[in-house]
Amino acid sequence: MDDEDIMIALDEERLTGLGYEVVASTSSEEALEIFRKTPDRFDLVITDYTMPNLTGIDLAAQLLMIKPTIPIVLWTGYNEAVSRERVQKAGIKAFLMKPSDKNTLAATIRRVLDGETDERRG
Repeated sequence: MDDEDIMIALDEERLTGLGYEVVASTSSEEALEIFRKTPDRFDLVITDYTMPNLTGIDLAAQLLMIKPTIPIVLWTGYNEAVSRERVQKAGIKAFLMKPSDKNTLAATIRRVLDGETDERRG
């Protein structure tokens, strides 16, 4: 999820190229509604921090109330208000800075899906 259409298109292409089924949204509220209706459809959520209405951290809190086991990756280019400690306290499994290459993204997704978190990595 990203608030910019061009980034959504690029990220969706990258993720489908890695073999993942992608549900993309530029609205945190729309994403929350989609997730609320079909939480079992999702194995992982990737969100930007800077989103209209709900930040990525606020969205993560809502998603985790619906499905406490959902792994969430915060993938953002904005980091003034975001620290690894804050991300971990929010229940987010990994924090990835943009821009990130395809290999870094793929490795992060694999780690998170395998149950490893940034906290465990140190």
